[in-house]
Amino acid sequence: MNAKPKYLISIVGPTAIGKTPLAIKVAKHFHTEIISADSRQFFAEMSIGTAKPNEQELDEVQHHFIGNVSINQLYSAGDFERDALLKLDELFLQNNIVAMTGGSGLYTKAVLEGFDELPKADEKLRLELQQLFDEKGIAPLQEMLKKLNPEKASTIDLKNTQRVMRAIEISTHQKKSTPKEKVVRKFIPIKIGLDLKREELYNRINYRVDKMIETGLVDEVRSLIKYKTLNALQTLGYTELFDYFDGKHSLEKAIELIKQHTRNFAKRQLTWFRNEKEMNWFSPNDENKVISFIEAQISKHTE
Repeated sequence: MNAKPKYLISIVGPTAIGKTPLAIKVAKHFHTEIISADSRQFFAEMSIGTAKPNEQELDEVQHHFIGNVSINQLYSAGDFERDALLKLDELFLQNNIVAMTGGSGLYTKAVLEGFDELPKADEKLRLELQQLFDEKGIAPLQEMLKKLNPEKASTIDLKNTQRVMRAIEISTHQKKSTPKEKVVRKFIPIKIGLDLKREELYNRINYRVDKMIETGLVDEVRSLIKYKTLNALQTLGYTELFDYFDGKHSLEKAIELIKQHTRNFAKRQLTWFRNEKEMNWFSPNDENKVISFIEAQISKHTE
């Protein structure tokens, strides 16, 4: 007798769009649990600025990979792929359906399709790139990345010199290496993408940032000042406030920058997810439509 198919419902979209409430409704409907694929929510010490699910939301449905590592640890997409697949094996023993949600495209892709190991730093290439930057600034590096990997160039912060250089290294390595064989997973993915009109999404982002400030983001970041050079803290909502504490700008300016940078980040997230194959797009308000669509997909595979 053949085993019943397993399904991983992946709910993705830009920050603040409403992935968590929808994922909870989906998980409750199918009596299952949630894998969190938000790379910022992995860190135990960062809560307000990463918009972790609140206590009520965590009580409604069991979440995994929320606050599971410390900011002192390096936790890569490869690490998450390994740990998430082990957890999925465990969860699929209880239920044939599991939900996964998050806005970190690289991490969801690692679970769904497999993760290409990143090459080690190419010191010779890095020196050449650094020399080019020292002589001509970041513009030629940006153009180089756009030619090498247009998709990557559309999703990263092109003003971040180190990220642009690393992206060039990785893209150069990928062009020279043999393509990785397609990974076959033990589950059938059902991809749900969430989108809204830009004005509505930006209003949600601005509102969320205001609520973060109201609920203590400034104090949370202040408590982490001595760790500000750690990789985990080089992220939205934290770097802007570290600059405020360093006297580089006012609190009002820091809040304005958090909103602006978060809107920019949301745009890059959408670009990434729109390039994903087999994505099915909905409004976050289409809860019943999403559930009906998932049920139809499951029925199609079990007929």
